[in-house]
Amino acid sequence: MADYEVDYSEVAGKKAECIDGCGMCCLCQPEVLPQERQFFRKNHPECLVRSRGPDQYFALALKKGRGSCVFLNECRRCQIYDHRTTYCKQFPYHLYVSDHVKVELDMSCRGLWTGKGVDALSEAKQMVAAADDRLKQAVKEASAVYREFYENARAAGVMADSSMLRMTVSEHLSDFTDLGFISKILSMAEVEAQVSISGAKRGEKYDLKDLNDAARETALESLSTDDPLSMPVYSAEDLSWNVFTVDKNKVEWMTVGDDGEFHHKGFADADEIEIKPLNDEGSKVLAEYLGILNGRDSFLGSVYYLIDANGYEDDLSNAYYGSLATAVLDIMWRAALLDRFFGTGFGARGIKEAIIFYDMDRLDAPAIGAFV
Repeated sequence: MADYEVDYSEVAGKKAECIDGCGMCCLCQPEVLPQERQFFRKNHPECLVRSRGPDQYFALALKKGRGSCVFLNECRRCQIYDHRTTYCKQFPYHLYVSDHVKVELDMSCRGLWTGKGVDALSEAKQMVAAADDRLKQAVKEASAVYREFYENARAAGVMADSSMLRMTVSEHLSDFTDLGFISKILSMAEVEAQVSISGAKRGEKYDLKDLNDAARETALESLSTDDPLSMPVYSAEDLSWNVFTVDKNKVEWMTVGDDGEFHHKGFADADEIEIKPLNDEGSKVLAEYLGILNGRDSFLGSVYYLIDANGYEDDLSNAYYGSLATAVLDIMWRAALLDRFFGTGFGARGIKEAIIFYDMDRLDAPAIGAFV
């Protein structure tokens, strides 16, 4: 029996389908675990590479160093399916480790939106069992990091009851889709020592230009990179792979070809991309997603990371509510970007597509825990 707790609440009642011809998961360069390396060293030595970045690890090569996995063929099928890596098998499941384990789902995977496929809970339990040895070690290491954070936060007087914060947010999910409410939360997070949601309400007056500026700044920060591997990818409704880069406030839209080449599709002035109030259907989809974020340990872990990075100056309530409000602005600006190029709008369709564009980046955000 495992000596750690596992939270399966995000996957309970969900289904996961692998959509033929999608290949989105094959754009994520997978780590090759020690026990998997022998197969690749013997059969495909040229396809085993060192990842870039400070924490290097063995990984599978990508086409032209930036496209899909070299083992994805022209029909978007894996040529080594029976020998694919553990991380390939886990997608779209993410095992986040803090002082326990939380199974989270990558909502950038279109197969999670169809309501079809295998039972996600059963599949998640199999993955946890297969990762038991790695999880035991990771929980031990992450628990120590979390204990240190709690001690530092309490000593600085910025710690709050995270379960109460989550409960409060769950009671106000629809409010977090209202621009006036978001504007007030962001304002309070900057000037008040400890934010209380009771200080904000729907229909608050707001400056749309200020919100647009804040949303644009947040979204462009994640898009502004020269590293192709760090570019956010949007898997469109036609299953095309799309990336957006920024140069001097000019957004360039490109598609990623199956051969790894980038193909220019269009330009847009970032200042002309503006968020808009959501209709009822769009608000409903966004509120449902915010409920998922609010329950994720990785989201809470990223808030802890920000508090630590800022020297424990912000109260947890300010950082938590502010991070959630900022996430909403990011999603809404991405909805505006996709509407500019794809005409997806700001209703249920537009917000769903923006979430598909956003969630992989959300799961990649720095956190004091770790994904295994």
